[in-house]
Amino acid sequence: MIRLSKKMLFAIEAVLDIAYNASSEPVQSSDISRRQEIPKRYLEQALQQLVRNDILIGIRGPRGGYRLARERRRISIGDIVRIVRSMESSDDPITDAVGSELGTKVVRPMWLDLQADVMSRLDVITIDDLCDKAAKADIDSEGRTNLNFSI
Repeated sequence: MIRLSKKMLFAIEAVLDIAYNASSEPVQSSDISRRQEIPKRYLEQALQQLVRNDILIGIRGPRGGYRLARERRRISIGDIVRIVRSMESSDDPITDAVGSELGTKVVRPMWLDLQADVMSRLDVITIDDLCDKAAKADIDSEGRTNLNFSI
């Protein structure tokens, strides 16, 4: 079942933060945590899972951090939601074998259809779309502020 959890929000916000605040240097988790007010323990767990699933690239070292693993227009919110759902261990009642005939033959299929509709909508919303919305909302980007084009 699709359930909006803190982990899911934090993961989406973290990927969006990395995309929106990108510069020549990797985005550090401490900066994401500060800007998005995400507790470090939640953030690191989500970032590592996003690296394992090729949404992000982790760069080690004192100037390390995170970058997008592919173009922001090629990362959908659906991609992130699927990764976080795989991290969450709560039982999904939709998969429970026990239930009434109405529940198993009418209500659960209806719910599965709704979930499929939601996921198909999330699959067309990209990180690039959300970056555009952030720019239109006049949200400052530290990455853009720190860019230096001098030669």
